Amino acid sequence: MDTMPSIADLLGLCKLKVVSLIMLTAVVGMLLAVPYLPNLLLIIVASAGIALSAMSAAVFNHIVDEKIDIQMSRTSRRPLPQGKVSRNQALVWGLFLGFLGIGLLLVYVNLLTAVLTFFSLIGYAVFYTMYLKRATPQNIVIGGAAGAAPPILGWTSIAGLQGIEYALLLFLIVFIWTPPHFWALAIHRHEEYKKAEVPMLPVTHGLQFTRVQILLYTVLLFIVTLLPYLTGMSGIIYLVSAVMLGVLFLGYAIKIYREPENPKIAFKTFMYSVNYLMVLFVSLLVDHYLLITFGTIY
Repeated sequence: MDTMPSIADLLGLCKLKVVSLIMLTAVVGMLLAVPYLPNLLLIIVASAGIALSAMSAAVFNHIVDEKIDIQMSRTSRRPLPQGKVSRNQALVWGLFLGFLGIGLLLVYVNLLTAVLTFFSLIGYAVFYTMYLKRATPQNIVIGGAAGAAPPILGWTSIAGLQGIEYALLLFLIVFIWTPPHFWALAIHRHEEYKKAEVPMLPVTHGLQFTRVQILLYTVLLFIVTLLPYLTGMSGIIYLVSAVMLGVLFLGYAIKIYREPENPKIAFKTFMYSVNYLMVLFVSLLVDHYLLITFGTIY
C-alpha cells in the first residue's frame, strides 16, 4: 500500500517556478484587456483556475517523463523518480487539480476561457509531452503554443473576444521567446538529453546549428516585441524597455554563437531569458497604466 505523500512532494510535481512565470503573463493579459482595473475577485478566481490547470499539466508531464527524469541530473531528484509519490497518486493529484481549475473557470469566469484552458492543458500534457517531445527536434517550437496561451487565457477571462488581436500579440511574443529560451538550456544539458534519447535540437542537429537557431529566433523576437508599440497597444515606456531588453538578449545570443567553447554562456542565457520575459511583461503593465492615467504624453 502506498504511503501518503507530503504536501511538499505533491507541490514538487507542479513546477511552481514555471507556473509563476505563466501566471505573470496571464495576469498581465487580464490587466491589459480593459482600460481600467478589472474586478479583483474575478482576477483572483481566474488566476486560480489558470494556475491549477497549469499545475495539473505539470503533474502529467512528470508522470509521462518519469523514465527520462531518472536519467537526467536536473530532474532525477523529482518526487516520482525518488519514489516519494507513486504514479497512481500523481495521476489522482493531476486529475484533481485539472478538474478544479477548469471547473472554477467554467462556473465563475466564462466558457471561452475554460475551453481554451482545457485545450492548452491537453496540448502540453498530451500532445507535447507524450508525442512531440519524443518525435521531432521542433518539439519546443510546435509545443510552445500551449505555453504561450496564458496571456490569451488571462485576456479572455476579463474581456472575452473583445480586442483579442492584442492578446494574440502577447501570445506571439511568448511563442517566439520559447525556442531560444529552451534551446539555451538544451545546449547546457545536451549530453543528458542525448543519454535519455530525447531528440532535442542540439542532439539531432548539433550544437552549432542550435546556436544559429537561437540567434535567428532572438532577432525575430526583437522585431516581434516592437509590435505592441507599432500597433498602438503600448507607449514609449514599453518601447524603451523592449529595445533595451532585446539588445541584451541579442548580446547573449551572439555570445553563444561566437564563443562555443564557453561552457557557462548557454545557462546564463537561459537564466537571462526568464528575467527578460518577466521584465518585458511588467513593462507592458506599467506602460498600460501610465497611458490610462496620463494619456499618450506621459
